[in-house]
Amino acid sequence: IDFDLILENVKDLNVLAGEGISQIEHMPGGARLRQPEPLPLTLYQNGIVMFSGPFRPYEDPSTQQCLQDIMDGYFPSELQLRYPDGV
Repeated sequence: IDFDLILENVKDLNVLAGEGISQIEHMPGGARLRQPEPLPLTLYQNGIVMFSGPFRPYEDPSTQQCLQDIMDGYFPSELQLRYPDGV
């Protein structure tokens, strides 16, 4: 696992997802600026934790696919169900 590549690509993906850019949220009587919700990803020596979910060892095929997507420069495909309209 190329941790340097993962960290570099996560930074790039954060920019694509709008990191640091406020979005307008319309409310009754006006609007307010809202920051996008972060997606926590914690890398450990032997696995990852995404969101506040369970620990996922690197040997797990779904973890390998998630990290491969990131190393390829894409958002993890497993997030498509959670974010059907994109990040």
